Amino acid sequence: MAFASFGARAIGRRLERIQASPRFAGGTFHNVAPVTPGLKKGTVAPTISEFLWGGQRRTPPGPLPSVAPGPLWSRAPETGLRATWLGHSTVLLEVDGRRVLTDPVWGDRASPVSFAGPRRFQPVPVTIAQLPPLDAVVISHDHFDHLDHATVLELAKRDVPFVTSLGVGAHLEAWGVPPTRITELDWWEHVELPGGLTITAAPSQHFSGRTPGGRNLTLWSSLVVRGPRHAVFFSGDTGLTPEYADIRARLGPFDLVMLEVGAFHPAWGDIHLGPKNALEALALLGGGAFLPVHWGTFNLAIHAWDEPAETLLELAPARQAQLVMPRLGEPVEPSRVERALPWWRAAAASERGAPALPAVEEPSRLAPTAEGGDAIGWSID
Repeated sequence: MAFASFGARAIGRRLERIQASPRFAGGTFHNVAPVTPGLKKGTVAPTISEFLWGGQRRTPPGPLPSVAPGPLWSRAPETGLRATWLGHSTVLLEVDGRRVLTDPVWGDRASPVSFAGPRRFQPVPVTIAQLPPLDAVVISHDHFDHLDHATVLELAKRDVPFVTSLGVGAHLEAWGVPPTRITELDWWEHVELPGGLTITAAPSQHFSGRTPGGRNLTLWSSLVVRGPRHAVFFSGDTGLTPEYADIRARLGPFDLVMLEVGAFHPAWGDIHLGPKNALEALALLGGGAFLPVHWGTFNLAIHAWDEPAETLLELAPARQAQLVMPRLGEPVEPSRVERALPWWRAAAASERGAPALPAVEEPSRLAPTAEGGDAIGWSID
């Protein structure tokens, strides 16, 4: 099973297309800027020491508060745009009558094996079987916390197209997704799906790989989902790059911007944003409601589990950023979110002996909003 989770390498026409990409040279894909995916020079020893013996609160004391989204999913969003954060970078988007699932990961570990590797501290609020019908699954890159073998096996049983970065389709096909349901995109390429839905791959600054010696054999991308009335930007994983200004000019404006904010560290160089750089990226993209992702699920970095959220709450007002920070599983319509509520502090309080909120709540049990919801190593990243 572990070997199967590694996926497969591109051959034949897929490999020919990879080799023709402007981003592919010398046998691997490259970022536009010369950045390194490893630790910066001189930081290896202190970073490893901090990881092994540091005192950060890297996981919450128990599952975070979450919402069962089924009741709201049964009704169409009144504004035409709704997002449900399901943990890490997995979001169910409802865009002008179509549903798109981003970087779906239901696995217990961000790892090729079940007995080692970063383990999720936050369960997904719903099972895959409880998902509504999907119109597309988008996958930004092939790291284990964004592309999960077991999850793809389940989603492959559905008649849903997969849209992903160049080369990642080799993994999907090896896991049983029919080639006719796989679309691989190079940067600035797009695919048009029924219902007026267009998905475009755009630049990001990261790296890829699932096996030793397999680094950067597939592309990494951000993705833009555009319907007839609304557009959503999804960063995937990335460092801060001036290419975001090009994305704004060519693909904007955006009604919702989903940027990664967790699993960051200065020693990692330029392959992740973190909350401060996410706000810079938001400005380059021209703004829009900001839904932070890539936090609150896996222990992947050397910072407190709630640091990304707390930092955003502190810095966002000065940048006039509209934060959209729903509970896990809480469907929200971004244009109706007036302010972010620090729901995660209930779990932080329980670390000090105060009771935590229930792990899962039905929307009907929570304070209503306008839409009837609630008030508010491995080759990984």
